[in-house]
Amino acid sequence: MASKPPPRIFSRDRRIAGLRRARVRQSQRDAARYLMDDMVEDVLDRLEFMRMSPRRVLVIGDWTGTLALSLRGLGAEVEEADVASLDEERPTPGAPYDLIVSLASLDRVNDLPGALLHLRGALGEDGILFASIIGAGSLANLRRAMIASEPDRPAARMHPLVDNAAASALMQRALFKRQVVDSRTLTVSFASLDRLVSDLRDQGLTSSLARPAPPLGREALERARQSFLAGANKRGRVLESFEILTLTGWKD
Repeated sequence: MASKPPPRIFSRDRRIAGLRRARVRQSQRDAARYLMDDMVEDVLDRLEFMRMSPRRVLVIGDWTGTLALSLRGLGAEVEEADVASLDEERPTPGAPYDLIVSLASLDRVNDLPGALLHLRGALGEDGILFASIIGAGSLANLRRAMIASEPDRPAARMHPLVDNAAASALMQRALFKRQVVDSRTLTVSFASLDRLVSDLRDQGLTSSLARPAPPLGREALERARQSFLAGANKRGRVLESFEILTLTGWKD
């Protein structure tokens, strides 16, 4: 009996389009890139702590190029792939790799268990995966504002996110050994909802839902702005949290 395909929650075309727009926005001097910078620094810290010197590495999703540059400086042979050139829901070409790093990408694929299986299959013996994603504990103020914008019947404007327990179960399902999922929180302050949305666009993190909701009307947008600022501190800043989950797993 054939298995049913996973539900189509995300649009790969919309995700690619958002990342391409983000690359254009990155040419601006004040474009935000703090989430990717944090993920790259975390990977380098992990490799140093583990005293790991991978020979052959695949880096997925790092549009800054910083991680590949740093790894090459350590003597690794690095291949870079973005979501436009690599479909994570299909077998990964170029295997085997000693290390695969996926940054801010896996949380927006329709078949996440399948993607993890493909990545595991691309690892060599004793190969390791680091996958950093935006976790379910993120953007509480933005979610509240979106609900407040349409109190009678809020439309789906933010895609579902994976929590720690679900990520651990997915790693086990993908047959990784010694799998670990840990989380950390990056807190950023914003003076307005518009600035937060701008930062998300800068980093290619806007909605990739397969069925996008229509744009907010003027009154709904104003309700969202007011709801967002209701959580401001005495300085008029709203502290928004990004939970970053890092999935680590060995092939053998």
